[in-house]
Amino acid sequence: MRRFFSACAHIVDPRTLPIAVTILLFCALFGFGSVMYTGFFSWQVLLDLLVDNAFLLIVAIGMTFVIVSGGIDLSVGSIVALTTIVEAVLSERLHMSVWIILPIVLLMGTVFGAVQGALIHFFRLQAFIVTLAGMFFARGLCFLITTQSITITDPTFRAISAFRLDIGVGSVTANVLIAFVALVLAIYIAHFTRFGRNVYAVGGNARSALLMGLPVAHTRIGVYALSGFCSALGGAVFTFYVLSGYGLQGQGMELDAIAATVIGGTLLTGGVGYVIGSLFGVGILGTIQTLITFDGTLSSWWTRIVIGALLCAFCLLQRLIERHAKSVRRPGGTGAVVTSGRERAHGEPSTASDSHVIGRAPGQA
Repeated sequence: MRRFFSACAHIVDPRTLPIAVTILLFCALFGFGSVMYTGFFSWQVLLDLLVDNAFLLIVAIGMTFVIVSGGIDLSVGSIVALTTIVEAVLSERLHMSVWIILPIVLLMGTVFGAVQGALIHFFRLQAFIVTLAGMFFARGLCFLITTQSITITDPTFRAISAFRLDIGVGSVTANVLIAFVALVLAIYIAHFTRFGRNVYAVGGNARSALLMGLPVAHTRIGVYALSGFCSALGGAVFTFYVLSGYGLQGQGMELDAIAATVIGGTLLTGGVGYVIGSLFGVGILGTIQTLITFDGTLSSWWTRIVIGALLCAFCLLQRLIERHAKSVRRPGGTGAVVTSGRERAHGEPSTASDSHVIGRAPGQA
Protein backbone atom coordinates (compact mmCIF):
# COMPACT_ATOMS: atom_id res chain seq x y z
CA MET A 1 0.00 0.00 0.00
CA ARG A 2 2.87 2.34 0.79
CA ARG A 3 4.37 1.73 -2.65
CA PHE A 4 1.01 2.50 -4.26
CA PHE A 5 0.74 5.88 -2.51
CA SER A 6 4.37 6.61 -3.34
CA ALA A 7 3.68 5.91 -7.03
CA CYS A 8 0.59 8.14 -6.93
CA ALA A 9 2.59 10.95 -5.33
CA HIS A 10 5.22 10.61 -8.06
CA ILE A 11 2.57 10.86 -10.79
CA VAL A 12 1.00 14.05 -9.39
CA ASP A 13 4.45 15.62 -8.94
CA PRO A 14 4.72 18.82 -11.05
CA ARG A 15 7.71 17.33 -12.85
CA THR A 16 5.85 14.27 -14.12
CA LEU A 17 2.17 15.26 -14.14
CA PRO A 18 2.10 16.70 -17.72
CA ILE A 19 3.65 13.62 -19.30
CA ALA A 20 1.45 11.34 -17.16
CA VAL A 21 -1.65 13.14 -18.45
CA THR A 22 -0.32 12.82 -22.02
CA ILE A 23 0.21 9.06 -21.70
CA LEU A 24 -3.22 8.56 -20.12
CA LEU A 25 -4.85 10.59 -22.90
CA PHE A 26 -3.11 8.56 -25.59
CA CYS A 27 -4.25 5.30 -23.97
CA ALA A 28 -7.80 6.66 -23.62
CA LEU A 29 -7.99 7.70 -27.28
CA PHE A 30 -6.59 4.40 -28.51
CA GLY A 31 -8.93 2.50 -26.19
CA PHE A 32 -11.90 4.53 -27.44
CA GLY A 33 -11.04 3.66 -31.03
CA SER A 34 -10.65 0.00 -30.13
CA VAL A 35 -14.15 -0.05 -28.63
CA MET A 36 -15.85 1.98 -31.36
CA TYR A 37 -14.30 0.60 -34.56
CA THR A 38 -13.67 -2.98 -35.67
CA GLY A 39 -10.04 -3.64 -36.49
CA PHE A 40 -8.73 -0.55 -34.71
CA PHE A 41 -7.19 -2.53 -31.85
CA SER A 42 -4.36 -4.16 -33.76
CA TRP A 43 -0.58 -4.14 -33.69
CA GLN A 44 -0.33 -2.86 -37.25
CA VAL A 45 -2.60 0.14 -36.57
CA LEU A 46 -0.32 1.08 -33.67
CA LEU A 47 2.77 0.70 -35.85
CA ASP A 48 1.13 2.73 -38.62
CA LEU A 49 0.96 5.67 -36.24
CA LEU A 50 4.75 5.66 -36.35
CA VAL A 51 4.96 4.91 -40.07
CA ASP A 52 2.74 7.87 -40.99
CA ASN A 53 4.25 10.31 -38.49
CA ALA A 54 7.94 9.39 -38.32
CA PHE A 55 8.99 12.66 -39.98
CA LEU A 56 6.84 14.69 -37.57
CA LEU A 57 8.37 12.88 -34.59
CA ILE A 58 11.88 13.81 -35.71
CA VAL A 59 10.91 17.45 -36.22
CA ALA A 60 9.15 17.48 -32.83
CA ILE A 61 12.32 16.18 -31.16
CA GLY A 62 14.24 19.24 -32.36
CA MET A 63 11.35 21.49 -31.36
CA THR A 64 11.41 19.99 -27.85
CA PHE A 65 14.98 21.14 -27.30
CA VAL A 66 14.16 24.62 -28.60
CA ILE A 67 11.09 25.06 -26.37
CA VAL A 68 12.85 23.62 -23.32
CA SER A 69 15.57 26.25 -23.85
CA GLY A 70 12.89 28.95 -23.80
CA GLY A 71 12.76 29.60 -27.55
CA ILE A 72 10.60 28.79 -30.55
CA ASP A 73 11.36 27.72 -34.12
CA LEU A 74 8.87 28.51 -36.89
CA SER A 75 11.22 27.59 -39.74
CA VAL A 76 11.12 23.80 -39.37
CA GLY A 77 8.34 23.18 -41.93
CA SER A 78 10.10 25.30 -44.55
CA ILE A 79 13.38 23.49 -43.93
CA VAL A 80 11.56 20.20 -44.49
CA ALA A 81 10.25 21.49 -47.84
CA LEU A 82 13.67 22.86 -48.81
CA THR A 83 15.25 19.51 -47.98
CA THR A 84 12.83 17.65 -50.23
CA ILE A 85 13.50 20.09 -53.09
CA VAL A 86 17.29 19.87 -52.74
CA GLU A 87 17.18 16.07 -52.56
CA ALA A 88 14.95 15.83 -55.62
CA VAL A 89 17.09 18.23 -57.67
CA LEU A 90 20.39 16.59 -56.71
CA SER A 91 19.00 13.14 -57.40
CA GLU A 92 17.02 13.68 -60.61
CA ARG A 93 18.94 16.48 -62.31
CA LEU A 94 22.49 15.99 -61.07
CA HIS A 95 22.16 12.21 -60.57
CA MET A 96 24.00 12.20 -57.26
CA SER A 97 23.94 9.23 -54.91
CA VAL A 98 21.59 9.30 -51.94
CA TRP A 99 24.56 8.67 -49.62
CA ILE A 100 26.12 11.95 -50.82
CA ILE A 101 22.83 13.87 -50.80
CA LEU A 102 21.94 13.04 -47.20
CA PRO A 103 25.10 14.57 -45.60
CA ILE A 104 24.65 17.67 -47.77
CA VAL A 105 21.05 18.33 -46.68
CA LEU A 106 21.81 17.52 -43.03
CA LEU A 107 24.71 19.97 -43.03
CA MET A 108 22.49 22.54 -44.76
CA GLY A 109 19.82 22.25 -42.07
CA THR A 110 22.37 22.40 -39.25
CA VAL A 111 24.03 25.55 -40.60
CA PHE A 112 20.63 27.16 -41.23
CA GLY A 113 19.61 26.55 -37.62
CA ALA A 114 22.97 27.67 -36.22
CA VAL A 115 22.75 30.99 -38.08
CA GLN A 116 19.31 31.59 -36.62
CA GLY A 117 20.60 30.78 -33.13
CA ALA A 118 23.53 33.18 -33.55
CA LEU A 119 21.21 35.99 -34.66
CA ILE A 120 18.91 35.36 -31.69
CA HIS A 121 21.70 35.35 -29.10
CA PHE A 122 24.28 37.88 -30.26
CA PHE A 123 21.85 40.48 -31.61
CA ARG A 124 19.25 39.88 -28.86
CA LEU A 125 16.47 39.38 -31.41
CA GLN A 126 13.19 37.68 -30.66
CA ALA A 127 13.24 34.00 -31.62
CA PHE A 128 9.74 34.35 -33.05
CA ILE A 129 10.83 37.06 -35.51
CA VAL A 130 14.13 35.44 -36.51
CA THR A 131 12.62 32.02 -37.18
CA LEU A 132 9.63 33.61 -38.94
CA ALA A 133 12.11 35.30 -41.28
CA GLY A 134 13.87 31.95 -41.64
CA MET A 135 10.56 30.34 -42.56
CA PHE A 136 9.95 32.88 -45.35
CA PHE A 137 13.57 32.64 -46.51
CA ALA A 138 13.61 28.83 -46.76
CA ARG A 139 10.17 28.70 -48.40
CA GLY A 140 11.25 31.34 -50.92
CA LEU A 141 14.38 29.36 -51.75
CA CYS A 142 12.19 26.36 -52.55
CA PHE A 143 10.32 28.23 -55.27
CA LEU A 144 13.46 29.97 -56.44
CA ILE A 145 14.94 26.54 -57.20
CA THR A 146 11.78 25.25 -58.89
CA THR A 147 8.06 25.84 -58.84
CA GLN A 148 7.28 22.29 -59.99
CA SER A 149 6.90 19.06 -58.09
CA ILE A 150 9.82 16.72 -58.83
CA THR A 151 9.19 12.97 -58.61
CA ILE A 152 12.17 10.92 -57.46
CA THR A 153 12.83 7.82 -59.54
CA ASP A 154 16.26 6.90 -58.19
CA PRO A 155 16.37 3.14 -57.42
CA THR A 156 18.13 3.63 -54.07
CA PHE A 157 15.53 6.13 -52.89
CA ARG A 158 12.76 3.76 -53.91
CA ALA A 159 14.46 0.78 -52.27
CA ILE A 160 14.76 2.65 -48.96
CA SER A 161 11.15 3.79 -49.26
CA ALA A 162 9.92 0.24 -49.92
CA PHE A 163 11.94 -1.37 -47.12
CA ARG A 164 9.81 -3.11 -44.48
CA LEU A 165 10.94 -4.70 -41.25
CA ASP A 166 8.64 -7.31 -39.72
CA ILE A 167 7.91 -6.81 -36.01
CA GLY A 168 5.67 -9.59 -34.80
CA VAL A 169 2.52 -9.62 -36.91
CA GLY A 170 3.15 -6.08 -38.16
CA SER A 171 5.87 -4.23 -40.04
CA VAL A 172 7.52 -0.82 -40.10
CA THR A 173 9.44 1.16 -42.70
CA ALA A 174 13.00 2.48 -42.64
CA ASN A 175 11.57 5.86 -41.60
CA VAL A 176 10.43 4.42 -38.27
CA LEU A 177 13.87 2.97 -37.61
CA ILE A 178 15.50 6.34 -38.31
CA ALA A 179 12.99 8.09 -36.04
CA PHE A 180 13.55 5.55 -33.26
CA VAL A 181 17.33 6.01 -33.40
CA ALA A 182 16.86 9.80 -33.34
CA LEU A 183 14.55 9.47 -30.33
CA VAL A 184 16.99 7.33 -28.35
CA LEU A 185 19.89 9.69 -29.10
CA ALA A 186 17.78 12.71 -28.17
CA ILE A 187 16.79 11.18 -24.82
CA TYR A 188 20.45 10.48 -24.07
CA ILE A 189 21.52 14.02 -25.04
CA ALA A 190 18.73 15.69 -23.05
CA HIS A 191 19.05 13.74 -19.81
CA PHE A 192 22.57 12.30 -19.67
CA THR A 193 24.91 14.94 -21.13
CA ARG A 194 26.16 18.33 -19.98
CA PHE A 195 24.65 19.96 -23.07
CA GLY A 196 21.23 18.64 -22.09
CA ARG A 197 21.57 19.99 -18.54
CA ASN A 198 22.64 23.34 -19.95
CA VAL A 199 19.54 23.44 -22.15
CA TYR A 200 17.30 22.99 -19.10
CA ALA A 201 19.28 25.59 -17.15
CA VAL A 202 19.06 28.20 -19.93
CA GLY A 203 15.35 27.55 -20.33
CA GLY A 204 14.74 27.85 -16.60
CA ASN A 205 16.66 31.10 -16.09
CA ALA A 206 19.15 32.26 -18.73
CA ARG A 207 20.56 35.04 -16.54
CA SER A 208 21.24 32.70 -13.63
CA ALA A 209 22.83 30.21 -16.01
CA LEU A 210 25.11 32.97 -17.34
CA LEU A 211 26.10 34.02 -13.81
CA MET A 212 26.95 30.40 -13.04
CA GLY A 213 29.40 30.40 -15.92
CA LEU A 214 27.43 28.14 -18.23
CA PRO A 215 28.02 28.50 -22.00
CA VAL A 216 24.69 30.19 -22.78
CA ALA A 217 25.76 31.32 -26.25
CA HIS A 218 26.99 27.87 -27.29
CA THR A 219 23.88 26.28 -25.82
CA ARG A 220 21.44 28.52 -27.68
CA ILE A 221 23.25 28.20 -30.97
CA GLY A 222 23.56 24.45 -30.44
CA VAL A 223 19.84 24.12 -29.73
CA TYR A 224 18.83 25.83 -32.96
CA ALA A 225 21.50 23.94 -34.89
CA LEU A 226 20.05 20.72 -33.48
CA SER A 227 16.56 21.83 -34.50
CA GLY A 228 17.78 22.57 -38.02
CA PHE A 229 19.47 19.16 -38.16
CA CYS A 230 16.27 17.42 -37.01
CA SER A 231 14.23 19.40 -39.55
CA ALA A 232 16.56 18.35 -42.37
CA LEU A 233 16.50 14.75 -41.15
CA GLY A 234 12.71 14.94 -40.95
CA GLY A 235 12.70 16.31 -44.51
CA ALA A 236 14.86 13.41 -45.68
CA VAL A 237 12.47 10.95 -44.01
CA PHE A 238 9.51 12.79 -45.55
CA THR A 239 11.18 12.45 -48.97
CA PHE A 240 11.41 8.69 -48.47
CA TYR A 241 7.73 8.77 -47.50
CA VAL A 242 6.40 10.66 -50.56
CA LEU A 243 9.30 10.18 -53.06
CA SER A 244 9.01 13.72 -54.36
CA GLY A 245 10.14 17.27 -53.70
CA TYR A 246 7.81 20.27 -53.73
CA GLY A 247 7.94 23.75 -52.25
CA LEU A 248 4.50 23.50 -50.67
CA GLN A 249 5.32 20.40 -48.65
CA GLY A 250 5.59 20.80 -44.91
CA GLN A 251 3.09 23.66 -44.71
CA GLY A 252 1.87 23.93 -41.14
CA MET A 253 4.31 21.28 -39.93
CA GLU A 254 5.91 23.77 -37.56
CA LEU A 255 2.54 24.20 -35.85
CA ASP A 256 2.03 20.44 -35.66
CA ALA A 257 5.48 20.06 -34.12
CA ILE A 258 4.77 22.76 -31.53
CA ALA A 259 1.39 21.19 -30.75
CA ALA A 260 2.92 17.72 -30.35
CA THR A 261 5.65 19.12 -28.08
CA VAL A 262 3.25 21.05 -25.85
CA ILE A 263 0.75 18.19 -25.67
CA GLY A 264 3.74 16.00 -24.82
CA GLY A 265 4.23 17.98 -21.61
CA THR A 266 6.87 20.57 -22.53
CA LEU A 267 6.19 24.01 -21.04
CA LEU A 268 6.25 26.92 -23.47
CA THR A 269 7.96 29.02 -20.80
CA GLY A 270 10.99 26.72 -20.98
CA GLY A 271 12.96 24.66 -18.49
CA VAL A 272 10.47 21.79 -18.23
CA GLY A 273 9.85 18.86 -20.55
CA TYR A 274 10.74 15.33 -21.58
CA VAL A 275 11.75 14.20 -25.07
CA ILE A 276 9.74 11.00 -24.65
CA GLY A 277 6.65 13.17 -24.13
CA SER A 278 6.88 14.37 -27.72
CA LEU A 279 6.56 10.74 -28.85
CA PHE A 280 3.19 10.47 -27.12
CA GLY A 281 2.23 13.94 -28.34
CA VAL A 282 2.80 12.83 -31.93
CA GLY A 283 0.95 9.60 -31.10
CA ILE A 284 -2.08 11.57 -29.92
CA LEU A 285 -2.16 13.63 -33.13
CA GLY A 286 -1.84 10.46 -35.23
CA THR A 287 -4.53 8.67 -33.22
CA ILE A 288 -6.98 11.53 -33.78
CA GLN A 289 -6.37 11.38 -37.53
CA THR A 290 -6.76 7.59 -37.49
CA LEU A 291 -10.05 7.83 -35.57
CA ILE A 292 -11.44 10.23 -38.17
CA THR A 293 -10.26 7.94 -40.97
CA PHE A 294 -11.93 4.90 -39.40
CA ASP A 295 -15.17 6.85 -38.88
CA GLY A 296 -15.35 7.83 -42.54
CA THR A 297 -18.15 10.41 -42.08
CA LEU A 298 -16.29 13.22 -40.32
CA SER A 299 -14.45 16.01 -42.08
CA SER A 300 -10.67 15.95 -41.83
CA TRP A 301 -10.86 19.47 -40.39
CA TRP A 302 -12.11 17.94 -37.15
CA THR A 303 -8.48 16.95 -36.58
CA ARG A 304 -7.51 20.62 -36.33
CA ILE A 305 -10.47 21.41 -34.09
CA VAL A 306 -9.63 18.64 -31.63
CA ILE A 307 -5.91 19.49 -31.66
CA GLY A 308 -6.74 23.14 -30.95
CA ALA A 309 -8.94 22.17 -28.02
CA LEU A 310 -6.27 19.84 -26.61
CA LEU A 311 -3.61 22.51 -27.00
CA CYS A 312 -5.66 25.01 -25.01
CA ALA A 313 -6.38 22.39 -22.35
CA PHE A 314 -2.70 21.51 -21.95
CA CYS A 315 -1.69 25.17 -21.80
CA LEU A 316 -4.19 25.67 -18.97
CA LEU A 317 -2.85 22.56 -17.23
CA GLN A 318 0.70 23.87 -17.55
CA ARG A 319 -0.31 27.20 -16.03
CA LEU A 320 -1.92 25.45 -13.05
CA ILE A 321 1.17 23.27 -12.55
CA GLU A 322 3.42 26.34 -12.73
CA ARG A 323 1.41 28.16 -10.08
CA HIS A 324 1.39 25.11 -7.82
CA ALA A 325 5.16 24.63 -8.22
CA LYS A 326 5.85 28.28 -7.41
CA SER A 327 3.59 28.15 -4.36
CA VAL A 328 5.49 25.25 -2.83
CA ARG A 329 8.91 26.38 -4.18
CA ARG A 330 9.94 22.86 -4.93
CA PRO A 331 13.29 22.51 -6.70
CA GLY A 332 13.65 19.63 -9.15
CA GLY A 333 16.10 17.89 -11.38
CA THR A 334 16.19 17.56 -15.12
CA GLY A 335 12.72 18.15 -16.47
CA ALA A 336 11.57 19.99 -13.34
CA VAL A 337 10.69 23.59 -12.62
CA VAL A 338 13.97 25.44 -12.26
CA THR A 339 14.30 27.73 -9.26
CA SER A 340 15.71 31.12 -10.20
CA GLY A 341 18.83 32.56 -8.62
CA ARG A 342 16.81 35.38 -7.03
CA GLU A 343 14.49 32.94 -5.24
CA ARG A 344 17.49 30.87 -4.14
CA ALA A 345 19.05 33.93 -2.58
CA HIS A 346 16.19 34.22 -0.08
CA GLY A 347 17.50 31.46 2.11
CA GLU A 348 17.62 28.22 0.11
CA PRO A 349 21.07 26.65 0.40
CA SER A 350 22.78 25.28 -2.66
CA THR A 351 22.79 21.49 -2.85
CA ALA A 352 24.08 18.86 -5.21
CA SER A 353 20.62 18.45 -6.69
CA ASP A 354 20.54 22.21 -7.35
CA SER A 355 23.74 21.91 -9.33
CA HIS A 356 21.99 19.34 -11.50
CA VAL A 357 19.08 21.75 -12.02
CA ILE A 358 21.26 24.58 -13.29
CA GLY A 359 23.21 22.22 -15.50
CA ARG A 360 26.57 22.17 -13.77
CA ALA A 361 28.52 19.00 -13.38
CA PRO A 362 28.44 17.69 -9.79
CA GLY A 363 32.14 18.42 -9.48
CA GLN A 364 31.55 22.12 -10.15
CA ALA A 365 28.93 22.43 -7.42
